[in-house]
Amino acid sequence: MTNTKKTSSQIASQAAQILKNPNASVIQKQLAGSALSQAGTSNQTGAHMEEVASKVLTSPKYSEQTKTLAGSVLSQANKSR
Repeated sequence: MTNTKKTSSQIASQAAQILKNPNASVIQKQLAGSALSQAGTSNQTGAHMEEVASKVLTSPKYSEQTKTLAGSVLSQANKSR
């Protein structure tokens, strides 16, 4: 089934800034890359990134920006998984 959800332009812009930031964490860059790969395409979040995003959302140690990216990535996951 084709994914009809797309990363918003606001999230895509935020993700691009994170990828350019040399101080961004590995997790932030993974989430940003995943979010950007879903901007304007029918790509879906892979199982590994679903797990990463889920852990970010349930952990108190991540910033709101990181959690926003995680939420975007998770919202584009395969519902049957």
